[in-house]
Amino acid sequence: MGENILKAKALPNQKERTALKPNNMTSNGDSNFTNRDAFRQAVVNTLERRLFYVPSFKIYGGVAGLYDYGPPGCAVKANVLAFWRQHFVLEENMLEVDCPCVTPEIVLKASGHVDKFTDLMVKGGKTGTCYRADHLLKDFCKDKLEKKDVNITADKAAELKHVLAVLDDLTAEELGEKIKEYAIVAPESKNPLSDPYPFNLMFQTSIGLPGLSPGFMRPETAQGIFVNFKDLYYYNGNKLPFAAAQIGQAFRNEISPRQGLLRVREFTLAEIEHFVDPDDKSHPKFPEVSNLEFLMFPREKQVSGQPAERTCLGEAVSKGIVNNETLGYFIGRVYLFLTYLGIDKDRLCFRQHLANEMAHYAADCWDAEIECSYGWIECVGIADRSAYDLRAHTDKSGVPLVAHEKFAEPTEVEKLVITPVKKEVGLAFKGDQRMVCEALEVMSEKEAMEMKADLESKGEWSSIKTGDEQLNVFRFPPLVAPIKCTVFPLVQNQEYEEVAKSIAHMLTAAGISYKIDITGTSIGKRYARTDELGVPFAVTVDSTSSVTIRERDSKVQIRVNVEEVASAVKEVTEGQCTWNDMLLKYNAPPVPDDE
Repeated sequence: MGENILKAKALPNQKERTALKPNNMTSNGDSNFTNRDAFRQAVVNTLERRLFYVPSFKIYGGVAGLYDYGPPGCAVKANVLAFWRQHFVLEENMLEVDCPCVTPEIVLKASGHVDKFTDLMVKGGKTGTCYRADHLLKDFCKDKLEKKDVNITADKAAELKHVLAVLDDLTAEELGEKIKEYAIVAPESKNPLSDPYPFNLMFQTSIGLPGLSPGFMRPETAQGIFVNFKDLYYYNGNKLPFAAAQIGQAFRNEISPRQGLLRVREFTLAEIEHFVDPDDKSHPKFPEVSNLEFLMFPREKQVSGQPAERTCLGEAVSKGIVNNETLGYFIGRVYLFLTYLGIDKDRLCFRQHLANEMAHYAADCWDAEIECSYGWIECVGIADRSAYDLRAHTDKSGVPLVAHEKFAEPTEVEKLVITPVKKEVGLAFKGDQRMVCEALEVMSEKEAMEMKADLESKGEWSSIKTGDEQLNVFRFPPLVAPIKCTVFPLVQNQEYEEVAKSIAHMLTAAGISYKIDITGTSIGKRYARTDELGVPFAVTVDSTSSVTIRERDSKVQIRVNVEEVASAVKEVTEGQCTWNDMLLKYNAPPVPDDE
């Protein structure tokens, strides 16, 4: 039942779209081909001279498709990624992962990359120089059209435009036929070209001893998220929807890298996989973006030759142009992200994939395209991929990557519930009362029955265990803790849950990472899960006006007004004050130094 609906990634290795460029999407002032080339070269010269980026290994002649970022380039990249984390990961409360670049062959075999992640290549006569077949055909057609060859008739121009429109859908045989029909030869040597043949774009390697465990450098970051679905689903309280995000390096052994940083062999991907119930693709935050208007280019307009138009996102979803609310919501969020970065709204368009571009498993797919000196370039892909990837890895690994739906009607079950009598535990264990109660509450049923049997037969139990190791605690200092606080209502209550969500919004605005837990499990179990992650603070909503903040190591709590939660957590986590300072501020007894 787990379904992946969104694959949104920002990456440089993307397709160039020029064949179906709409009439109202022309360049402003640089439409002339020569001027555009001159402008681009001036920009590249400045970027390299000021060390934004330079060809890698330049003193040895460099390697095509590999670049180094200099100080200003690194700073720009870091700023963009920091904003991406703020805009998506923090704002949408996503689960971030970081997976290896080296991937076992079996994983990429299951995903289809080993068999299908290919480009069609041709070789140039005696020299053996390799070229991408589709690039040669595209360059030929564009050159004839853009230079307005006087020998090109209207019918021939229409034919060339049609070839560009269907280029991605041509088979190896069809590409070869067109190359021969147009007498296309190798660019440098002018030698005839071989027939097109597939070339896998992944860098192959070995893990451990050569040949024993084949692997590849990952061509995308998505598979690391998919193979971790089961654990991420559990981490999220076994609830849908949830999103996982990853930023990392990807590798593609491009046949003929070109277009500067737009098509390279190693690059950084920022990727999101959003998992939803396939029967409910609504999104609670869709109204926040539904009124946005921007250029959209649905497939119907593309095939009929109509131009892209400014369209209200809400209208596009209601009319079924965009498949569902969740897909529409992330289209809106991507639009806001790109425009906040400074992308010109008039040079940004969301183009829907044509039928011949869509993967067989995709329900809908849109590309955010930006017009630059290379033409219209895909920057972000946003797709409803159905559950294809999860099913593929389930079939190959034998591990079910699924989610479970609650019964529509309640079902009666018997369950052992441990309810410590806190007064008696306090008399027996005094200062350790809280720790003992929490340990009892997180016990498994098996451990509880073993303890009960020991108490009945021996009159005592040797020790209080920490349950199924859930009370092992990472004592991260607040400054480096991956999650600064958790937020949960004391009991399942609509009012308390709304307060928890309000606090979550305030934490996001303050740039504080958090985890919200509305699973309804016992407070002890939720504290235990929080402690094990090393989260310094737990915010418990037990009223609509004020809440408690519990510190992980001392387990001491303070009560603060709802409006003060974010500032209180921020002050401590950023080192502006200590926890004891907070205790003094809110009239709680200080924690002894040995705590």
